[in-house]
Amino acid sequence: MMKSIEELDCRETPLGELVLRRRRSPSAPDEPVYEVKLDNEMLMSSTVNASERALASLALDRRGDEPCDVLVGGLGLGYTTAAALEFACVRRLVVVELLTPVIDWHLSRLVPTASALLDDPRCTFVEGDFFKHVAPGASAEHGGCYDVILLDIDHSPESWLQPRHGGFYTAGGLGGISEHLRPSGVFGIWSASEPSLRFLDLLGSVLPDVRSHEISFFNPHVGETDSNWVVVAGGTR
Repeated sequence: MMKSIEELDCRETPLGELVLRRRRSPSAPDEPVYEVKLDNEMLMSSTVNASERALASLALDRRGDEPCDVLVGGLGLGYTTAAALEFACVRRLVVVELLTPVIDWHLSRLVPTASALLDDPRCTFVEGDFFKHVAPGASAEHGGCYDVILLDIDHSPESWLQPRHGGFYTAGGLGGISEHLRPSGVFGIWSASEPSLRFLDLLGSVLPDVRSHEISFFNPHVGETDSNWVVVAGGTR
């Protein structure tokens, strides 16, 4: 029988103490819930993944059936990457993840999406800093351009996991994204809260056709409907 709460991994990281745990849900005792905590703060849960999956689908829908190369910033529990790999048009997908334990969880197949990612030859993990990967002028060093870039690292464009991430959410930082996108490329970003008009205007000054989508879902952790946001920019449609 599965324990009520089982700690699968606990390690110190540059961001703090990172914990992966598995527990039983009272509403579905036979279905394990996977949770990630950072310094005792809930970071993500396998029961709440609608908006992470929407990040991939909303961006790739903008591409239609055109073959595309995808860059994902942030691996987490793998739901954005798994959703992107469901699109047959994806030729190559590179995930850049800063934290070694997160990659290890997938390589060890500890998390639910691991097999879908590991068994798909289109998918590659890169351990590194996404924000350096997409910095202005870094495209030649880090593998050239992509058709779709997806970002799910910070809580929102206004709430960052590290203060140094703030430089990305400026005209200069976002300009690096445009350098790494091919013509008609698409950039998608996840946000726990509604992005400010200031950020949307700033993104619009760098990439065309900015659309903000509210993703509503039932959140069992609070027992009510909750919302996250996905912003998609670029493309020609």
